[in-house]
Amino acid sequence: MKESLVFMGVAGCGKSTLAASIAHEEGVELIEGDAYHCDANLQKMRSGIALTDADRSGWLDVLAEQLRAKSQGIVLTCSALRLAYRDRLRVAAPGLRFVFMDISRDDALVRVVARAATHFFSASLVDSQIATLEPPIGEPGVLRVDATAPLPRLQAEVTAWIHQSDSGRQA
Repeated sequence: MKESLVFMGVAGCGKSTLAASIAHEEGVELIEGDAYHCDANLQKMRSGIALTDADRSGWLDVLAEQLRAKSQGIVLTCSALRLAYRDRLRVAAPGLRFVFMDISRDDALVRVVARAATHFFSASLVDSQIATLEPPIGEPGVLRVDATAPLPRLQAEVTAWIHQSDSGRQA
């Protein structure tokens, strides 16, 4: 894997699970984007307060710096809900690709509620994320996957895409 890869989508889509599996399989570093949120942002999300573009700005800067510093290629989890957020990350890492984990509101909500005891993200924010999402359909270097598919199928689909010779091909 030569280019970095971002696993993106709304809360509950399975970014962390699939990204960890692919990072392990490819032997590259995994950076969990949520680990880079400032304390104020984490507290807002725990309290059910949606982050604004201004709240996300510093977080995106830190993630962009991680991408810039790891030019050998990494796997990053980041909601990357808006085109502007993805473009900020693309500037930091030419050739950056995205796996868009597409999931319905209802399926995302079920998953976020199920992990409530172990995760900071409030289920009340799922609707906000769905409203903020600008799906990356038609953007170059994006693979759209069905986030509800079984993990082995998702792993196989992403691995095949990573290893295609035309890294800019849209799936």
